[in-house]
Amino acid sequence: MTYETAKRRLPDWLVGWVYHFEFRIETEAARFAASLPGSSSVLDAGAGEGRHSHLFAGHRYVGVDLCVGDSSWDYSGVGILADLTSLPLREASFDAAISIVTLEHIHDPLAALRETARVLRPGGQLFIVVPHQWEVHQAPYDFFRYTRYGLRLLLEKSGFQVVRMEAAGGLFRLLSRRLLAVVQMARGVWKLPALLLCGPPALVLPLFDSLDRTSDFTLGYLCIARKP
Repeated sequence: MTYETAKRRLPDWLVGWVYHFEFRIETEAARFAASLPGSSSVLDAGAGEGRHSHLFAGHRYVGVDLCVGDSSWDYSGVGILADLTSLPLREASFDAAISIVTLEHIHDPLAALRETARVLRPGGQLFIVVPHQWEVHQAPYDFFRYTRYGLRLLLEKSGFQVVRMEAAGGLFRLLSRRLLAVVQMARGVWKLPALLLCGPPALVLPLFDSLDRTSDFTLGYLCIARKP
């Protein structure tokens, strides 16, 4: 079951429990959108299908994407077809930007972040999400994974100041997702045994997540950065 399917079929509390990373992304993206002054200009760097565009309905939202990540996606809503390492946009033309699970798909992430910084006005903020321990996706356009130190280094070299960075759960939420992956992979006669063996512990394991106090075993990081 995908996250989108789960949202349609399951109550919010259960979706947030099982799909913690995705739920955190939506929650924090909504909070970021709500924090912006009305009619702010917002760049979605790697917009894909525009999954988060509705959060910025009260703003001037522009989605940019190269439209090569997933052949099954509908890219018709993308505003600008472009490589994020070379944006056809004026300097200091946006108030804010988002980059949500996009940086791992860019061949030169430092160049992409520098371009994002270039088109942001001074004081503009970036909401960025990157994976740390995540499966390969959108192959063959999946190049990198990031530690908190790697992401901070790239942001600072791009001219950003990190305001806040948080891990999306720790070891036990990671283990929970791995067990759910087993259930999703199982086919035929293996489906029921996988569900019975892996389903219950996958639901229980997040209860112990506070034991991982460093959250070094995490699915990914959510970060707010600011252009000075």
